[in-house]
Amino acid sequence: MMTGKEIKELDLQYNLHSWSKQGALNPIPIAKSDGIYIWDVDGNRYTDMSSQLVNMNLGHGNKKVIKAIQEKAEQLCFIAPSYADESRAVLAKMIIDLMPDNMGKVFFTNGGADANENAIKMARMFTGRNKVFSRYRSYHGSTYGAGNLTGEPRRFPLEPGIPGFVKFFDPYIYREPIEFKSEKQASDYYVAKLREQVIYEGRQNVAAIVLETITGSNGIIIPPDGYLQGVRKICDDFGIMLICDEVMAGWCRTGKMFGFEHFGVKPDMVTFAKGVTCGYVPIGGVAVSKEVAAYFNDNTLLCGLTYSGHPLGCAAGIATLQSYQELNTLDNVKKVGKVLAGILEEFKQKHACVGDVRYIGLFTAIELVKDKATKQPLVEYGQDPQGVMGKIVKMLAAKGFMTYSHENMVIVAPPLIITEAQLREEMPKMDEVLSVIDKEMI
Repeated sequence: MMTGKEIKELDLQYNLHSWSKQGALNPIPIAKSDGIYIWDVDGNRYTDMSSQLVNMNLGHGNKKVIKAIQEKAEQLCFIAPSYADESRAVLAKMIIDLMPDNMGKVFFTNGGADANENAIKMARMFTGRNKVFSRYRSYHGSTYGAGNLTGEPRRFPLEPGIPGFVKFFDPYIYREPIEFKSEKQASDYYVAKLREQVIYEGRQNVAAIVLETITGSNGIIIPPDGYLQGVRKICDDFGIMLICDEVMAGWCRTGKMFGFEHFGVKPDMVTFAKGVTCGYVPIGGVAVSKEVAAYFNDNTLLCGLTYSGHPLGCAAGIATLQSYQELNTLDNVKKVGKVLAGILEEFKQKHACVGDVRYIGLFTAIELVKDKATKQPLVEYGQDPQGVMGKIVKMLAAKGFMTYSHENMVIVAPPLIITEAQLREEMPKMDEVLSVIDKEMI
């Protein structure tokens, strides 16, 4: 077996790492993982407090999922999407059974980015329209179409972008200069501005409004009550497809199977990935309404992927969805999520650097500021020349608390199997790092 030094040197010599300046990297060589923990080759244990990329909802080493992959591999490792495969058929039905009653079929993809790519293609084919609305504070993937759908700075390398992609602002009440008296007032304002923008872009030209039901990496921004219902009405009034991106928020993460269930809306399409297999085998997909599914009975679906509905991914997906039920995952998310919410509120009261905390289930973020009164962010949007947030993440990692940051936010989204005892063991590490920020960084 290679040493940690050998693994790291080989990795850095031949691999390009995502979203990074390659010259400053120092990746940890990993030997094994289990539950909420990972170990490096030297035997040091780390706690995965971000579920890797908010995808390992069942944690590491789930035996049921591993066994399902092994058994499927012995039967067949791959068969093209044009064939009928038992795992593919069963998983599609399981997914539709979990969706609202208006949903009809699933188109499987390799992950979240190409799920969003294919969703917007289908919306354009179905409506015959070309414009697609999405929000500035959003991440939908970095492939060309999904990257144009994305609103935050990771879209910049793709610009000049594809014509027809229109951005709008989401309801980020903490950062809004207007002081709203209620969530309803905020929702009414944001929905009215979106309706006005749709009209000015030509309502007859808009194919879809795409949104992360609950904004993920850009800060766990939870829509105020009435907002999603208002967006649904705009779509109904103008014949626009409502596409909910549940790649990160779906699969029990928020305390419901899907984030949109908190708001009582029925999307026309739902994109998913991540927690459908928890990364054990990559897979994603688009669930479409019965109306959209029926349209493609007589019109060619111009979407296709070699690995659409990969048999190993579908087998992993079946075992994953069964595990959510068998482990009473939703109950655990609600129970432990309530504890985490209380801890985060304590941090907000205690630490000068904590401007806001946002949480729903085990989907949470800590927003760091230099000044609570003015809400001046610890680092300006899209600007961190001193690498402040990277230093904070490294301080946490030095304590064995593994997560990531985005802009001036630190994400806390542990595997959904975490226990209250495990959570209470880890969160004091965050408390200690916030104290350092209070003293040295603001």
